[in-house]
Amino acid sequence: MSASPLTGRYLPGRQSRARLMRLESAAILKRFFFCEEALIRGMAGWLAAIAPFEVKMTLPRHIWEDALVAGELRQRVLELKYPNRLMEVGDDAPLVALFEAARHAPLPVMYLAALQRVLVPALHRTYREYLAAADELGDGPTRRFLELAVREKERQIEELAAMVELLLSAAPESRPAADDWAGAVASRMEALGGVTLEAVPPLQQEPLPGSAPFALAQVPGRDPRFHRCRFYWPDAIDPSYPYGEGIALQLRSAISHLNEVWAVDTAGAILEAFAGTLGWEFVSDAARWVYDESRHTVMGWTRLRDWGFSRDELPLGTYIYDAARDQDPIYRLGMLFFFETKNIGKKTGRAAAFASYGDAASQHDMEFDWADEGIHAAYGKRWLTALIAARGLPSETFEAVQRRCEELVAATVASATADEAREIRRVADHLIARASALAVPVS
Repeated sequence: MSASPLTGRYLPGRQSRARLMRLESAAILKRFFFCEEALIRGMAGWLAAIAPFEVKMTLPRHIWEDALVAGELRQRVLELKYPNRLMEVGDDAPLVALFEAARHAPLPVMYLAALQRVLVPALHRTYREYLAAADELGDGPTRRFLELAVREKERQIEELAAMVELLLSAAPESRPAADDWAGAVASRMEALGGVTLEAVPPLQQEPLPGSAPFALAQVPGRDPRFHRCRFYWPDAIDPSYPYGEGIALQLRSAISHLNEVWAVDTAGAILEAFAGTLGWEFVSDAARWVYDESRHTVMGWTRLRDWGFSRDELPLGTYIYDAARDQDPIYRLGMLFFFETKNIGKKTGRAAAFASYGDAASQHDMEFDWADEGIHAAYGKRWLTALIAARGLPSETFEAVQRRCEELVAATVASATADEAREIRRVADHLIARASALAVPVS
């Protein structure tokens, strides 16, 4: 005869590791995802306006790191909510709206101050809080990537502090505005209770005091420590000027890499412009695109610096970014796709030439550049096609965008003045003469 069950009596299960249930975790991680996505879009949009080289080159890594974390968060939410595949802001709207509102600062330093003092620390704290509550067994996948995110956020906060101070040292009159903006974001965050594991209070979000609708910088910021110009090498405006071989090729390649700064600005611009239209997968690809272009830029700077060149000798141009000024952002996407990939077939040959010169650094950078550009070609084709489809335009628009990009660049080149032509020729001749003096025999 079997024993009767004991009504109301069960084995104990009140263990601390069961604090967060599956759907509770999914809801919290979804909140984190939308906050990260807002940061990615804000940082990308402000890139073009930033002048200091160190800031413009460091922020893309933050964008990429945050995109990797956001991608992991999104994937984990979909796993935990299965079979529900919806990713909607929902009740987290007031908090996410604050992360989005912060980018409507009148100045880039104001936005970065809010990142450094309020938004990134808020995510850092709540990620640590989540890790303290999340179970190793039930939620091990989340713990792995959030532990990495905590370390990255710690470093980002330190780097952002240095960026803000660098910007403020160049424009000390902006400090009160940066303090006020960060303070306004902090006050709004406090009213919302911060980024926590608890439900977001349903507070009506008003524009932050002093906010201005975000607008992409049509004139890109360039570090004044470099030789600022529109055309960064004579061959851009004078087809008879040779690309060069030997020392000239080494130098021209490094200058070209340095001037992929236009592609950093452009990749950020298209990420911000089309995030809402093309969705998360585009944001993820564009974040990688931004980061890659910053690496290429630093490749050029590093080689030139190691050869002994100073910043004031090195031309930092704008003409390809300028060519899309006040145009539909589709042409910025087109510029990045068509003009960044047009010479991809020449890069393996140049890498081989550098190897024959004994220039391992240039060979190394060109080989990795080639690998990245193959990825970027796929990005450009995929997302330009997707954007054309999203706008309901005919397929032949793809070629029309290419033609228009070529026309815009040609018009910009045609606007070069005689003074600009003489000046960039002088700069190039000086650099080639300096390079010849620095050259050493190949062993």
